[in-house]
Amino acid sequence: MRIRTLTVPHGRILVALFALLALAVPASAAAAPSAAEDGQRDFDWEIGTWRTEVRVLANPLSDTDDHWLSFEGTSVVRPLLDRRANVVELKVAGPDGRIEGLNLRLYEPQANRWSLTFINIRDGLPTPAVYGGFRDGVGEFTGDDHLGDRPIKVRFRITRQGTDKVKFEQAYSADGGLTWETNWIAVDRRIDSAG
Repeated sequence: MRIRTLTVPHGRILVALFALLALAVPASAAAAPSAAEDGQRDFDWEIGTWRTEVRVLANPLSDTDDHWLSFEGTSVVRPLLDRRANVVELKVAGPDGRIEGLNLRLYEPQANRWSLTFINIRDGLPTPAVYGGFRDGVGEFTGDDHLGDRPIKVRFRITRQGTDKVKFEQAYSADGGLTWETNWIAVDRRIDSAG
């Protein structure tokens, strides 16, 4: 590959170019929202290790008198790509078995939103992503999925309850979002921070 060199006889063109760049950079930087304003750092508070208590509805969206399954374990949240993404490693167990999975969270700057995709290690398959962000301290993420052959809507909420406690709730809707049934409740308490 050949590289061409440019010779400037008096350097005036370079000085003018640098002056224009100096004027242009602050204007464009002022127009671009900071990471804190655009949501890119919405999950920074969660980086670290958490003690997790999970309750799962055994048969969601069924007309049976259902019961809840209980699990305990840990969630470890690690930042990726300069915190524009993160991964949650979930390991919980209880009398009815164990749940191990990953939640991959990716920030989409052009849409100013996050996508959350859960992967159950049992089958290694990702669930369809839910999309959203935080407003007034509550994260809400929604998407479409299937429960068996039935199309459903999924809503995932994250509610911080102080600096060291957070509640996660997942709900399904079989009627297009008119009514919701909560089927997953997790309460996390911080063990340590990995800032």
